[in-house]
Amino acid sequence: MLGQLGSPASILRGAGMRIGLIGGPWIPVPPVTYGGIERVVDSLAMGFVAAGHEVLLAVPSDSTCPVPRVPGMRPAQIDGLGFTISELSHVTRAYGAMEDVDIIHDHTLAGPLYLHRPGQVPVVTTIHGPLTPEAVDIYRAIGRTAAVIAISRDQCSRAPEVPVTRVIHHGMDVASVPVGSGSGGYLCFVGRACPDKGLLEAIVIAREAGMPLRIAVKMRQPDEIRYFRDVIEPMLGPNEDFVGEVDDAAKYGLVGEALAFLNPIQWAEPFGLVMIEALATGTPVIGTPIGSAPEIIDHGRTGFLGRTEQLAGFVQEAETLSRAACRKMAEDRFSEARMVNDHLQLFEKLLAGEMPAGVPDTVRVHQNL
Repeated sequence: MLGQLGSPASILRGAGMRIGLIGGPWIPVPPVTYGGIERVVDSLAMGFVAAGHEVLLAVPSDSTCPVPRVPGMRPAQIDGLGFTISELSHVTRAYGAMEDVDIIHDHTLAGPLYLHRPGQVPVVTTIHGPLTPEAVDIYRAIGRTAAVIAISRDQCSRAPEVPVTRVIHHGMDVASVPVGSGSGGYLCFVGRACPDKGLLEAIVIAREAGMPLRIAVKMRQPDEIRYFRDVIEPMLGPNEDFVGEVDDAAKYGLVGEALAFLNPIQWAEPFGLVMIEALATGTPVIGTPIGSAPEIIDHGRTGFLGRTEQLAGFVQEAETLSRAACRKMAEDRFSEARMVNDHLQLFEKLLAGEMPAGVPDTVRVHQNL
């Protein structure tokens, strides 16, 4: 358990907070390869500690994030990705260890609805997925007793009945990412093998632009493997270089040497961590203006946004963009420090009683956006 640091009032007089941080059961923190949510959880855990707070982290037992972790958690269950029983078991163990924390930040879906969580401890949860009708039902219920963070304005605008307390964009450790030269003479795509991510569209865009395309994708789940084999693999030709799933070092090298990063997403993605990773390497992004993309990419400065059929025409223009401006955008707007500070300010307000951890069911407006 965490050491006793005093009451919430003493915390606000300078003592550190005791923060319970709960990740999901399926991927270690930090992830070895694919895992956007897990990267965020790792950054928050390390950032909270660096800011002088104590963290108790509930994540799979094979995680390597070097902060105190809840004992007795199970190893990552990637084969059970999305299974309710895996998440509920994980949540039960996590909340059972959170009696002595001041505030809990939960990144699971089921956790904020858990009936046996510590009685007076405020809970904050982050919406990582799209607000589908089913998700709206869940987050409306969660919002009655917990503070809700959205990761983009586009995400929460799609369900105004969900009471969002804050919009906090993701951030990352930009300083750890090497700046590339962009001199590789190719375009690149990094993502998951599924129709929503726009891999098929990226292949067509690169061919229309007359540029080679290097492809790095996560392909583990049955639906991902099926999509790749049935749709993508028959399309691959001499213009495409399929490199598979890559770790961070290989990814940053691949993206950093690309002329541009292709992100022709075909759905309203709530954020898109890969876009800020591209900016951190200095590589401009060419993509569709769907979901959070307009909140991340400045058209004509750090990339270009347009309809799928327009994107090939932006490739030559991408060569004129400043790679230094892309990197600076990542440093200024999407740093790990900014993300951590935004969360800590929210936690402090909740503990000081300046805003409720939840809102009455009759209140259906976004607060403090």
